[in-house]
Amino acid sequence: MNQNYDLGHEYHELIRQVEASKKYRRAFVITLVAALVLALGVIALWWRLRAKPITAQKQGTAAMDTSSMPASSAGNGSGGTSEMPAQPEAPLNPIQLSPQRMQSIGIQVGQVQSKAVSDELRFYGNVQANERRLAYVQTRFAGWIRQVYADATGDFVRQGQPLFTIYSPDLVSTEQEYLLAKKNAASLEQSQIGGVASGAQSLLAAAKARLQQWEIPAREIEKLDRTGEPITNLTINSPVSGYVIEKNALPNMYAQPETRLYTVADLSEIWVLAQVFQNDAGKIKPGNPAEVTVDTYPGKVFTGRVDYILPQMDMATRTVPVRLVFSNSGLKLRPGMYVNVHVKLPLGRQSVAPATAIFHSGTRNVIFAYEGEGNIQPREVELGARVGDDVVITKGIRSGDQIITSANFLIDSEAQLQAAAGAFMPPPPGAGQAAAMNAPAQANIELTTEPSPPHKGNNTVRVKLTSKEGQPLSGAQVTVTFYMAAMPAMGMAAMKTVINASDKGGGMYEGTGDLGSGGTWQVTIAASQNGQLLASKQVSVNATGGM
Repeated sequence: MNQNYDLGHEYHELIRQVEASKKYRRAFVITLVAALVLALGVIALWWRLRAKPITAQKQGTAAMDTSSMPASSAGNGSGGTSEMPAQPEAPLNPIQLSPQRMQSIGIQVGQVQSKAVSDELRFYGNVQANERRLAYVQTRFAGWIRQVYADATGDFVRQGQPLFTIYSPDLVSTEQEYLLAKKNAASLEQSQIGGVASGAQSLLAAAKARLQQWEIPAREIEKLDRTGEPITNLTINSPVSGYVIEKNALPNMYAQPETRLYTVADLSEIWVLAQVFQNDAGKIKPGNPAEVTVDTYPGKVFTGRVDYILPQMDMATRTVPVRLVFSNSGLKLRPGMYVNVHVKLPLGRQSVAPATAIFHSGTRNVIFAYEGEGNIQPREVELGARVGDDVVITKGIRSGDQIITSANFLIDSEAQLQAAAGAFMPPPPGAGQAAAMNAPAQANIELTTEPSPPHKGNNTVRVKLTSKEGQPLSGAQVTVTFYMAAMPAMGMAAMKTVINASDKGGGMYEGTGDLGSGGTWQVTIAASQNGQLLASKQVSVNATGGM
C-alpha cells in the first residue's frame, strides 16, 4: 500500500516537473521573440530617422536645381545651372494722380529734347618729351674729345651750333688717304695709258665716300680740299634745335661709336601720357580734341588732341595709357609736370532727358511719361552716356514727350500702393479732378474705426453705405483693405490686411481685423452688389502702437 502510494507520488511529481519545464521553455521562447521584435523595431526606427535627412536633403537639392533651371530647361529635362532665379520686376502699371496729390509730392513736368551733345572725360597725365623729336649725337669713329662747347644739361642749342671737337687717328688716316688719292688723280688725269686715269678717279671717289659714311660734314671736306691738310680736331655740330636733356661728353674722354654723347629734345611739341579707366577707354578715339590745365598757370588752357591709344593695360589700376599731343610755345609745359586733362567727345544729335527723370528700379531704368490730366505712364528705357546734368536716351521714349523730372521715388511708391491695393481705375474721358479716384460711382462711403484712430492689433471697422440720395444700401459686399508699403531700409516687408465687413442693416457694415504695425496705412474701401462695383474709396489712416 505504501509502496503504491510512493510510486503514485513520484509519478505526479515527475508530471509536475515536466509541466513546469514546458512552462519555462514557453516563457523563454516568448521572451526571446519579444526581444527580437524589439531589436528589429529599434533598428527600423534608426534606419528611418537616418534616411529622412538624406531624403530631405536630396529633395531640397532637387528643388533647388529645378528652380534654378530656366522654364524651358525644367520642362524638357535639359540641363540647367545651379544659379538662383532673379526676382521678377514688378509690372509697369499706369498711375492716376489728382492735381492736389501731384502738388503735394512736388511733381515737376519736363520734356525729352533732341540736341547736339558731347560727352567729356576728365583724368590726369604727365608731360613727356615727344620721342619723335629727340636727336642723339654719336660719332661713327673712335677718338678723343678735345673741347666741349655745350657743357651743361638743360642748355638750349640751335641746329648747326658746335657741341664739341674730337681727334680720331682713324679719321686722320682716312683724310690723308683722300688727299693722296686726290693728288694722284690730278697727276694721272692726262695719262695716255688706258684705265690709269679712271682708276685714280675711282680711288678718290672711294676715299671721299668713306668720309661721307662717317658723316663728315660737307664743309669739312671742302676745307680739306682747300687746305690740303688733314683736320685733326673735327667739330661736331647739333643736328637739331632743342634742349640738352642728356650729356656724356667730357674733355679728353675717349669716345666709342656706340657712346651716346648728347641727347637733344625739341620741346616745341610735347606728349602728355594719361591713364584712362577701362570703362572709358572705348569712348576715346585718336583725333578727339583735348585740353590741359596746370596749377602753375591758373586760368591758362592748352589745346591739343588725342594722338594714340596704347595697346597694353595696367593690370594693377585697370587703366589704359593714352597719348596726347600739345604745342608748347614758350616752354610752359615741361617734362615731368602733372597736368589735368579734359577730353571732349562729340556724340552728335541725341535725345536727352534730365538725369533726375531717370528712376533706377533694380535691373531696369524707368522714365515716367506724363500724358496729361494726372495720367502717368511708366516706360522702361535704355540709357546712353551722361552729358552734364542730362542723360542720353537711346530707346524707350521719343523727343518731345513730356516726362516727370522730380519725385520719381514717390511716384514709384504711389504706383506700388495703387497696384497692391487694387485702387487704380482708369479715369473716364475728361477726368482729372481730385474726385477721379475717390468719387462715388453709385453710392457714398463713410469709414469709421474702433478705436479711432486704429491701433496695432485688433480693430473694428464700420462702413456706412448710402445712395446718392442719402438712402441706406443693404445687401452689398464690402471689403476694407489696409496696405503698408515695404520699407527695406528698416527691414520691413509690405503688409496687407483685408477685412470683409458684414451687413448689419440700415446701410451699416462691420468687420474686424488685425493691423501688424502702427504708422500710415493706405485704406481702400470697395462696395459691390451682384458683381457690379457700387463705389470705391481710398483714404490714409495713421495707426498708433509703433512698428
